[in-house]
Amino acid sequence: MITEERLRKLPYWIKRTTRLLTKTKVPAKIVYVVISVFATLWFLFRVIPKPSRALYPCMQIAAPFMSSFVIWILALSGAGLAFKKAKHKLFEAKYLAAGFFLIIGIGASSVFLANSAKDSFADNLEIWYKPNIPLGVAKGNFPGRVAWGHNPKIASWDGKTGFWWDDKSNNQKETDKLLTQTLFTLTDKQTEKEAWNDLFTFFNQTKKGKDKGYQAGEKMVIKINMNNTDAHKSSNRINANPQLILSLLNSLINEGGVSQENITVTDPSRFITDNIFDKCYGSFPKVRFVDHNGGNGREKAAFVENGFLYSFDFDRQTTGLAKCFVEADYVINMALMKGHVTQGVTLGSKNFFGCVDIETDWRKNAHCSGFSQDKNGKRQYSVYPDFIGHKDLGEKTILYLIDGIYGHKFVDGIPEFKWTLTPFNNEWPNSLFASQDAVAIESVVLDFALTEWPDAPDMMYSDHAMEEMALAHNPPSGTIYDPERDGTTLSSLGVTEHWNNPVDKQYSRNLKTGEGIELVYSLISK
Repeated sequence: MITEERLRKLPYWIKRTTRLLTKTKVPAKIVYVVISVFATLWFLFRVIPKPSRALYPCMQIAAPFMSSFVIWILALSGAGLAFKKAKHKLFEAKYLAAGFFLIIGIGASSVFLANSAKDSFADNLEIWYKPNIPLGVAKGNFPGRVAWGHNPKIASWDGKTGFWWDDKSNNQKETDKLLTQTLFTLTDKQTEKEAWNDLFTFFNQTKKGKDKGYQAGEKMVIKINMNNTDAHKSSNRINANPQLILSLLNSLINEGGVSQENITVTDPSRFITDNIFDKCYGSFPKVRFVDHNGGNGREKAAFVENGFLYSFDFDRQTTGLAKCFVEADYVINMALMKGHVTQGVTLGSKNFFGCVDIETDWRKNAHCSGFSQDKNGKRQYSVYPDFIGHKDLGEKTILYLIDGIYGHKFVDGIPEFKWTLTPFNNEWPNSLFASQDAVAIESVVLDFALTEWPDAPDMMYSDHAMEEMALAHNPPSGTIYDPERDGTTLSSLGVTEHWNNPVDKQYSRNLKTGEGIELVYSLISK
């Protein structure tokens, strides 16, 4: 991958050309090809007269560019030649030979596509990806803090038998411990009651100017992610974790002081499935469950017309906002750690899309304008600052959670990818992330996803949305963010940066080099 260190070791004329191309926003693939051509010419010019130079450090930096480029060219030319030969043999009625060349052509094409995709992402990633450069203003009682809880004792699903969410494959007591310890890590408190009081008090001080904690009768809404549902019947597709929702309800009710009847668990755009409803209703029957259609003990979502107005007009906008959010005093955003085609990842800010009156059939909803980054890195309007900055969504959120107990490389399907990254040791990630900073938590989980799923769809420039949120007052796109369209523009919504490397996982506050993110890890081992 093209790190700043590797660029510094290349000749000045290559570095200067590379930075000129990226500064003028030349597409990343073209930049990669140009670097590869120059590195190849430089390697050949230096090594052919004196082969021992191949061992020089600078030559070892250039060699990967050259080798991947040569493989890319050979695969492309080989595929073209093989398909041409197959065509000729077919016309000559030599079907066996035609089939042989066809197989070679397909194989060469696979090499070409795989090498192209891998190298294009890996090498261009580090031209685009800049570690430890914080942007925005950190939020939270401990500004920019992201708590990462890890409990390897929770998930034991074998990937084949039953459902991933079955109780026999998920330890409820260990899930409770994960939530509790993550709250302790985030707040620096030693009891759940103290942790919740700290979260409520900080929110009321900063958002309402009142020095108070939770007050009886105030309403709490928990937004879960049920994107992969089309009925109340449970399935094995990746959705919100039933055990984690129960842990959160238990903690809020028994330790946070929030009565059952004042809590709503919801995904207004989808269905709350039986595995979640039955588990939680059995323990807390007065909690409200609100989904798109209602029925079977769930309430049907009602929407406030024009409750949500985007800062930028685009096709198929929906402006109705779920009434439970308009009426809420507090929100907890419980998102999932997932990849997402066109966007790279789907995390907390995207989770709020389910609060507007979209269709249950995703094909009928807007997913292009403002939802996806430009594939060539051009800065443009993003819907995510509108969600995080809206008065009834992000502005009411006291806690952002991202469930990484299983996670998934893709937006849909069954969890199937265990994690090789330390400390997961090829097991389920068994993690929970928590923060009061909406942008910081997304930035951290994106770093995990970029490292573990580098070949997932559309990861390139997936951090642009975070930068728009962090710099919402003066965003790179130049957009004027005003989600209520009342003339009040957004200020910074949090802080973003990338970690120093996947091994140490340190941000600027960890390194004491800046006022960005602080990632605090907690292993639950008892």
